[in-house]
Amino acid sequence: MVRLLKPATFILSLLPLTWIFYQVWLLQAGTSHDLGADPGKAIVLFFGEWTIRFLVITLALTPLRTLLEETWPIRVRRMLGLFTFFYASLHLVSYAVFLLELDLGNIARDLVKRPYISVGFAGWLLLLPLAVTSTNAMVRRLGRHWRSLHRLVYCVAVLAVLHVFWLAKSSYFDAFFYGSLLLFLLASRYFSGVLGLLPKRIKALF
Repeated sequence: MVRLLKPATFILSLLPLTWIFYQVWLLQAGTSHDLGADPGKAIVLFFGEWTIRFLVITLALTPLRTLLEETWPIRVRRMLGLFTFFYASLHLVSYAVFLLELDLGNIARDLVKRPYISVGFAGWLLLLPLAVTSTNAMVRRLGRHWRSLHRLVYCVAVLAVLHVFWLAKSSYFDAFFYGSLLLFLLASRYFSGVLGLLPKRIKALF
């Protein structure tokens, strides 16, 4: 089962992209689809939603390992982190293509004038070095600095919630929901770290 874990995770992680391709194919064929009246905007939002979902799943793997006392969640953590960057990049590219039509002037103005664009782009920039240094070779090259660098994912989580919050126009449910999940996951990591410093007799009480 462990041998199938990574291939299964890879295939499942591509299902959202497959769904979008299928919906675009239905659109091009002139048949009923689920992209609504503004397919471009729907695609942008879809990739954004899956970016934050993959981010939540990735951050949940370390607490899950502690809870289950199993190592298998860590085996797919790096892959899911890369899929977070992958869907964040699709979110960014689809925004530039479908909503701004690759107009560099509009892109620059949005980065300056729209806070949710600014923090979203900042989040993607922070994900970039994490993706680049995700290989085993980079882990060995960076040594102890690798772990420190990858703590930037916590900043990405905060920026992602701000992006969703400022993007909201009528309902803040998504921002509250994902913000609560990410706050819980970050708090669990902090509590786990503090707990690890306690003597064994005290830890047994938790």
